[in-house]
Amino acid sequence: MRVSMAEKYELMGCIQCGRCTAGCPVSLRTHLNVRRVVYDGMRGVGPKDAKALPSAWNCTTCSNCTERCPKGVKPMELVIGLRSAAIEKGRIEPTIRDALESTLKHGNPWGRGREKRTEWAEELGVPVAAEGEAIPLLFYVGCTPAYDPEAQSVATALVALFKAAGVEYSTLGTSESCCGNDIRRMGEEGLFEMLVDGNKEEFGGHEIGTIVTGSPHCMNTFKNEYGEMPSEVLHYSQLLASLIEEGKLTFKGKVEKKVTFHDACFLGKHNGIYDEPRTVLEAIPGVEFEEMDRSRERALCCEGGGGRMWVEAVEERGERLAETRVKDAVALGADYLVTACPFCLLTLQDAVKTSGNEGKIEIIDLAALAAMAL
Repeated sequence: MRVSMAEKYELMGCIQCGRCTAGCPVSLRTHLNVRRVVYDGMRGVGPKDAKALPSAWNCTTCSNCTERCPKGVKPMELVIGLRSAAIEKGRIEPTIRDALESTLKHGNPWGRGREKRTEWAEELGVPVAAEGEAIPLLFYVGCTPAYDPEAQSVATALVALFKAAGVEYSTLGTSESCCGNDIRRMGEEGLFEMLVDGNKEEFGGHEIGTIVTGSPHCMNTFKNEYGEMPSEVLHYSQLLASLIEEGKLTFKGKVEKKVTFHDACFLGKHNGIYDEPRTVLEAIPGVEFEEMDRSRERALCCEGGGGRMWVEAVEERGERLAETRVKDAVALGADYLVTACPFCLLTLQDAVKTSGNEGKIEIIDLAALAAMAL
């Protein structure tokens, strides 16, 4: 990988203190050494093939390294650059290649046709904006809540909550395309730019007041990586917290369960959204909420971000971080481990099975939990 002088100058700020590697959750169970990645980047060293990367495909882009660096170096961006170099040479895993090709052809990385994007909403009367129609509040569903059977619970729950709160909203229907958050993190900068241009053109065809996303990954990329946006962008937990505080969303039922909350990296570490999900949790009647020891800024990554949903080959040692997360919640005596990210939802649900904790705890999305109390 070639590193420009400007990039090398930024990397030269690294003082080799090791805080990036010491704080890296993935380094606990793989051979990823962030400090080594930065050092190689300073020397202009890159991979001869994707597998020769210093475990860069293991990185979840959780942003721990960037947040903890005392010199403002951005190791996460270097990892993305290393992946881009591998992709340019065509040296990528078939699962990543398929995800990228599907996004180019169908507007989503899950290999599903665009016409199937709204199947989850067929019986719910979800409004779809007409061409050129103004949209005071756009519910941007996202690929995973639209296509994955388990994650669809996020979308259906939000529809119920919007109805209960009297929220007027619209969706883009089958015109909605991938936000590109994980496409960029897989290293496909060209495809990411295509998605940015296409989505901005689609958004520009409507006068949009606010965009509310079903995933923190979508919120992050719209807010932080699309440049100037014509609309405010919120994660759904922010909207629900506001509706609760304004008295527009109230709960008639009870959920008498002990719960704990998993802070998704792209909600918390990347965007500092910690209080709003807890505002929602604490407003649900009957809920007994208790924090895990590793919460908020110290929360353990589930390993679902950074394109890892489409990466199969990982140099594993020890248990998966999602399994550790599940065990922490079980030890706390929680009935539900709640999250507000569809990737976390799927990763943690799988970890319940692989860690032998089926029947001991349930993974549920925040929106789904709130909808249980309507």
